[in-house]
Amino acid sequence: MIVRVPASSANLGPGFDTLGLALSMYAELGIVQPESTGSGVPEGARRCDVHHPASVAFDHGGGTGILWERCSIPAGRGLGFSGAVRVGGAVLAIAQRHGVAALDDVHRHHVLALTSELEGHADNVAASIFGGVVATAAGRVVQVPLAIDPAIVVWIPSFVTKTDESRRSLGGPVPFEDAVFNVGRVAMLVGALASGDVGALRVATDDRLHQPARLAASPACAAAIGAAITAGAWCAWLSGSGPTVAALCAVADADHIAAAMAAVAVDGGAGGHTKVLRIDHEGASLEGPYTPSA
Repeated sequence: MIVRVPASSANLGPGFDTLGLALSMYAELGIVQPESTGSGVPEGARRCDVHHPASVAFDHGGGTGILWERCSIPAGRGLGFSGAVRVGGAVLAIAQRHGVAALDDVHRHHVLALTSELEGHADNVAASIFGGVVATAAGRVVQVPLAIDPAIVVWIPSFVTKTDESRRSLGGPVPFEDAVFNVGRVAMLVGALASGDVGALRVATDDRLHQPARLAASPACAAAIGAAITAGAWCAWLSGSGPTVAALCAVADADHIAAAMAAVAVDGGAGGHTKVLRIDHEGASLEGPYTPSA
């Protein structure tokens, strides 16, 4: 039994801890088969130790055994690595305990509850579980209808960000006018995605809650956002707590925008690389029937 889980980009600018988007970059996880010949893990995979976030989620979900991981999602870059592998561990625990070969809505919400508690917020894990663009609050998830099928260009720096440290930099109470500003942008963003009004996306992804502080600490990320917009992206934002920058654009413009973002990063000495991705609409999926032991 193998679970395949997409990466995610959270916040999408103004939707702090509430909006997430699933990306076509994946983690695959499975349970090590001790009775098999060889290492019991597929080629290119590695065993997860007991401290790995996937193993912790697997244990919390009642799973038994050792997990393996094969993952293209970089850790510490704002692309939902910990959320994706936690989802994978929780899904495998459910598959092992209940003998399911596919995830229905009940199982997905069970995974959401378990992984949200471990992650501390639901935006990343909800996107990885359900796919598409999601809005989360009070333990519930709503999938945002999409009238567009864009490319997502990501610039992934060579340096990392620690989410806990980044959150501590955000300061204290939010001024009333800033709260109103973000509420309006979130509403406009959901409406623009649902209606296909790409002209509204630039304004709709403005933010006053977290990006100003985070971008002030990382001028290269601010430059990458500016380069994406200048090159024709509909909008761009700091993915999660960063440092990855994500830009939404027409598929035909993606390579040009990726080159522009990379050039600014190189000129600024930040390094890293770009990828052109799409929205994953499936979310977490199981492959292969699981046969519970007698």
